[in-house]
Amino acid sequence: MHEKLNEKIVLLKKELEKLSLSDEATKNQINTLIEDIESLKDESNDKDDLIENIKTSIKLFETEHPRATAILNDIMVTLSNMGI
Repeated sequence: MHEKLNEKIVLLKKELEKLSLSDEATKNQINTLIEDIESLKDESNDKDDLIENIKTSIKLFETEHPRATAILNDIMVTLSNMGI
């Protein structure tokens, strides 16, 4: 996987660790996104669904989790640069 994408995933994981324990739903959603992004090497995965999931998550997180939103935006740009 592209090195820049790996760096963004690491940043997102660090941001995930900062979320409060009471925000379990957000943690679960971000964890699912991370797993989906990491599994991109499996060509059978639907990349369009992943992109839509990331876009939806960005909209949900933008007010309460601006740092996670910024990282997800960076991931979107990186994926676009990779042709995904």
